[in-house]
Amino acid sequence: QVQLVESGGGLVQPGGSLRLSCAASGTIFSIESMGWYRQAPGKQRQLVATVTGGGLTDYLDSVKGRFTISRDNTKNTLYLQMNTLKPEDTAVYYCNAVASTGPHKYLEVWGQGTLVTVSS
Repeated sequence: QVQLVESGGGLVQPGGSLRLSCAASGTIFSIESMGWYRQAPGKQRQLVATVTGGGLTDYLDSVKGRFTISRDNTKNTLYLQMNTLKPEDTAVYYCNAVASTGPHKYLEVWGQGTLVTVSS
């Protein structure tokens, strides 16, 4: 089993910053891709940012230049640095990972989500 635990959400004023963390634990041989998704009330879950095992990143257009995704492979931890936050960034943010749990065994795992609220 692999578990993902997010932290770092909260209430922040527009223009502020937050840093989300996602720690993976369990029987992990390696973690392939990792990413952050978000879901605002009444809307579908959307991909915010991804990072491959080799460090290649991709971002939702609306967060480019404001958000930075990174990972520490030694700690199996994913981060999302969010700057210049806007009210439209308000959502529950979910961590996602594709982990190898053994030879030719892969598992997609989701965290429980952390709420980010951007409001004055």
